[in-house]
Amino acid sequence: MRITKYGQSVVLQVVAGAVMISIGILFFHVSPPVKAVAVALSFLFAGFTLLFFRDPERKCPLGVADAHGVISPADGKIVALRETEEPDYLQRPAWLVSIFMSPVNVHVNRIPISGTVGYLRYVPGDYLIAFDAKSSERNERMLIGIEGDRSRVLFRQIAGFVARRIVCALKPGQTVTAGERFGMIKFGSRVDIFFPKSYTPVVNLHDSVRAGETMLALSAPQMSNQQ
Repeated sequence: MRITKYGQSVVLQVVAGAVMISIGILFFHVSPPVKAVAVALSFLFAGFTLLFFRDPERKCPLGVADAHGVISPADGKIVALRETEEPDYLQRPAWLVSIFMSPVNVHVNRIPISGTVGYLRYVPGDYLIAFDAKSSERNERMLIGIEGDRSRVLFRQIAGFVARRIVCALKPGQTVTAGERFGMIKFGSRVDIFFPKSYTPVVNLHDSVRAGETMLALSAPQMSNQQ
């Protein structure tokens, strides 16, 4: 199982801690059942940490690299799908798709369209539960805008009640490719993505999506080609 580079140090610390607990408990004068429970719990936590920081390979679908589609930047469940205004980067009416990432989802985030990083802004904030709609505007978040060949998209990494650290390795002006890894949100979170009205959503509310694989929307030319 591949572990993301964004969590390798955490995994090493937790696994080392589990081993130390297992060895140390041998020197405590407690009953064997208590020792067994302590060892089991320590390795259970280590196992969860390994699961959380897993980083599976993903195959980017056709129609994204040529700017005809928008791919999911996160694993999780769609908790919002609606038309809205996006004032920060698109500065026009747009579609909003919100993805809730539970602690058991893969938390590595991926680029939704190929292009250039045209906008980065970190906003400090609260830590409301991530499936709360208010978390999009009140929680700590990172705003990322990508300038594609034909359109722009904006997406937000949003910290949740458990997630307390956003990792974003992008820099202004950086060239990116749809589906490539760029960061993660640690321990439960939410990702919002805005794309122009020229795209048509191809997912529904409550759908489960996978970063780097699930198509969220297609532009009109691509929709015509698939019909």
